[in-house]
Amino acid sequence: MDTHLIPGFNVLANPTGPLCNLNCSYCYYLEKEALFCDSKSFAMDTSTLEIFTRKYIHEQPGKQVNFVWQGGEPTLLGIDYYKTALSLQRKYGQGKEIMNSLQTNGTLLTDAWCQFFKDNNFLIGISIDGPEEVHDRYRLDKGGKGSFKKVMHGMKLLKKHGVEFNTLTVINSLNVENPVPLYNFLKEEGSGFIQFIPLVYPLNSWSVPAVKFGQFLTAVFDEWVKRDVGKYFVQTFDAALANEIGVPAGVCLFNGQCGNCIAIEHNGDVFSCDHFVDIAHKLGNIHHASFKNMLEMSSQKRFGDEKFDDLPEECHRCNVYNYCRGECPKNRVLKGINGKNNLNYLCEGYKLFFRHIGPYMKFMANEILHQRSPANVMYR
Repeated sequence: MDTHLIPGFNVLANPTGPLCNLNCSYCYYLEKEALFCDSKSFAMDTSTLEIFTRKYIHEQPGKQVNFVWQGGEPTLLGIDYYKTALSLQRKYGQGKEIMNSLQTNGTLLTDAWCQFFKDNNFLIGISIDGPEEVHDRYRLDKGGKGSFKKVMHGMKLLKKHGVEFNTLTVINSLNVENPVPLYNFLKEEGSGFIQFIPLVYPLNSWSVPAVKFGQFLTAVFDEWVKRDVGKYFVQTFDAALANEIGVPAGVCLFNGQCGNCIAIEHNGDVFSCDHFVDIAHKLGNIHHASFKNMLEMSSQKRFGDEKFDDLPEECHRCNVYNYCRGECPKNRVLKGINGKNNLNYLCEGYKLFFRHIGPYMKFMANEILHQRSPANVMYR
């Protein structure tokens, strides 16, 4: 979800660990439960919550601190839990501007939840994969039933209470076939900020074919650039424009380095990234170390540098590297010309897409340079 990245570092909090009320077919996080076999409860206790809050606010060098709650399913903890979290944020706030974002599957939302979000200015991310027949193919509950109707009810409540929300859509081998209808569906349901997340791992029949993903993004872009610039925001398009201008992309995927966006689990364990929650990438525990010390560990610095240092030769010669930046290291699973498995699975799709949008990005960047609206691209 859009976490409005700020200078310094960011922590993604998984206060329920991998615990979730859904059983999505493609979810990579449910398997993390085995990593915490000693846990008696998949809930961040008050002591850990307080230490996390105090250290995160105190060590954040910027004037803004963004708490990002995800999971698992963070609403399983109940409203009172987040009231406690807000109380601790006020206690240790130090005059900083504190924001809260929460990523949810939307199935447990109620009027009370949505009023709480509205009253406390939460930004909500809703996971939805498209219309019912598409969404319910993979996003199932523990009983094997589709979750679409409950998600739509949750979105209706968010709109009723005027809660700011955006959508996250996992692009898989099914919904990749209908890019424009899917895009229009999300717009019609009130999503002003849209994130498309390509399903790569695990590589199987659910995974999105790389070239089709590039074609998907291209089709959506062609629709967006005709009539929606400045009205609807698609994260991948925003990141491309940022890279064209020469400012941070706003999302780690398309930055040249990573390593400043770490993850904390329910028991206080801290990991290099929420896509690398495993023994090899454990940095420590918040009960025993500061975020600053963990971020400055040689292993974490190496993790961040490897995004560029481990690029395959193809990337160094690629004319769209400025947009792609090698994307996420977790997707570098193909063998490059040097024989190493460090070429991004989505490479061919991204080349197709970024080469297509390049002229438009250059036009919009020039408009911004001359203090004109990038939305003028719709009238060129």
